Amino acid sequence: MVTLPRLVIAATRSGDGKTTVATGIMAALRARGLRVSPHKVGPDYIDPSYHAAACGVPGRNLDPWLVGEDLVAPLLRHGAQGADIAVIEGVMGLFDGAAGRGDYASTAHVARLAGAPVVLVVGAAGTSRSIAAIVHGFAGWDPSVRLAGVVLNQVSSPRHETVLREALAPAGIPVLGALPRDAALRTPSRHLGLVPAGERAESVQAWLPALRELVTRHLDLDLLMGIARSAPELSAEPWSAGTGNSAKPPRTLIAVATGPAFTFGYAEHDELLTAAGADVVTFDPLAAERLPEGTDALVVGGGFPEVHVDRLSANTALRDQVRQRAAAGMPIVAECAGLLWLGGALDERPQCAVLPARARMTGKLTLGYREATAVRDTPLMAAGTRVRAHEFHHTVSEPSCGPSGDRGPGPGPAWELADGTRHGWAGPSLLASYLHLHWAGVPHAAARLVRAARAARAAQRAAP
Repeated sequence: MVTLPRLVIAATRSGDGKTTVATGIMAALRARGLRVSPHKVGPDYIDPSYHAAACGVPGRNLDPWLVGEDLVAPLLRHGAQGADIAVIEGVMGLFDGAAGRGDYASTAHVARLAGAPVVLVVGAAGTSRSIAAIVHGFAGWDPSVRLAGVVLNQVSSPRHETVLREALAPAGIPVLGALPRDAALRTPSRHLGLVPAGERAESVQAWLPALRELVTRHLDLDLLMGIARSAPELSAEPWSAGTGNSAKPPRTLIAVATGPAFTFGYAEHDELLTAAGADVVTFDPLAAERLPEGTDALVVGGGFPEVHVDRLSANTALRDQVRQRAAAGMPIVAECAGLLWLGGALDERPQCAVLPARARMTGKLTLGYREATAVRDTPLMAAGTRVRAHEFHHTVSEPSCGPSGDRGPGPGPAWELADGTRHGWAGPSLLASYLHLHWAGVPHAAARLVRAARAARAAQRAAP
């Protein structure tokens, strides 16, 4: 059993400002000298980038769909080791879960699994006494979720705050404070939500102090810490990436694409690769003309290649090397943005041409959780492996998958979804698709990739 002060920052709906409030709280607590462990409910990569900027440690995701209910508390404990408090930002509205599955994978679901009290952010613009009915409804909807406090956001004036507090007083739920409408609270957005912090590092570092001061001035942080300390003890053991085998030479070098075009990734992936015996080296495809020296395998996650397509296309030296190494059998795992970069073109700009596919931006958002079965053996998993994943993009890649024949010499389809459709590209040394996985929920995936990288290196050295 361990005592971990923790709380969930939830909201009544998307747009109430929970990311801004959660990030401001994290920054304010860190300014007090506390070690803050930041977490995000759901699969989102962007909000954790702001949490990381505020806390100085990686933002981590808690998603029962991707990793299973049993791993939520262990992953929380793993990320929060040595921390004074864990702050968990929710997703959408408090009770909004996976479509058609009740509140599964919702903020409320994770709050129950983590045994964490909830602080509700309520957008107060355009309302007064009616806010009491909103809070009363959220507090009573699910008795197993403890609504321990309220933050009022988008408050227009001191008089407005007074009216709101008077309305909420009979509910008996503490109001931690009220944040005014302020330009310092705004963050830029585009087609997939907020612009990742990694793409605007300088402006984020200028934005955080103003946000921290607003939160410190307007919220009762002592009351917030009291709520966090009221969380019950956690019995779950911390998740572990593995025992590690760093003493077994030679180490395997796995290159991971990062930089402004490829900002999406889960911290646990690097930890799993390291535990499996890999040295993880990052590189920026916008700037690096070659893969890191000694690269044995390549991982390209999600991000926004469409925003940086001209610079990616102009980097012909790197594109040529990736194509040549792929043809020689170097293992490659690519998700979403990586799929686009490996294709022949993105918005008519040439890319790596590892895959015979062309991609383009569309006005349609593809978003949702997915269940899928691996059609072929890949560097990440064996054929027949069932996974849970998520998909989130504004692009289309055509053709969407390899030929229907599963035993041909070239890449074939990667996944068969629950509806029978097939997507992505797969082969013994390749996995590329729109699906995002959390490897903590796919046992042995990282170790399989490391083994594939070692085998490919040995085969290359043995070749004439």
